[in-house]
Amino acid sequence: MKTIVVGYDETEGAARALDRAAELAEALGEKLVVTSVAPVLISAARSGGAIDPTDTPADHLAELAHARAQLQGRTIEAEFVPAVGEPADTILELADERQADLIVVGTHEPNVLERLLGQSVSQSVAHRAHRDVLIVHS
Repeated sequence: MKTIVVGYDETEGAARALDRAAELAEALGEKLVVTSVAPVLISAARSGGAIDPTDTPADHLAELAHARAQLQGRTIEAEFVPAVGEPADTILELADERQADLIVVGTHEPNVLERLLGQSVSQSVAHRAHRDVLIVHS
């Protein structure tokens, strides 16, 4: 069976990405692996730090429960994987571990602060992936 990995975070883009991935999984008979990643704070030395207290692993478990509800009634096999780490890195690592055929992520028009801070998760995944990436716009 082939696998599609989906990054999910309850934004409009991620919800659309989950729907698109589910459509593809149904049409192609593939399995979905849905992940929601609690980010770590990055220190000045760029090393992994503490978990962001405003975006906790418990929040991401709740997001995965919402993703499960969004997929209810679909005829697909889905696995829900909570994670902690840098979101793009973690999505890429999961795709490698599961030998995914495709990664699906959502995106939105970046605001001024996001433009100043650099790449979004979807851009980082797309630029660094060793497999196909579908970016779904909101």
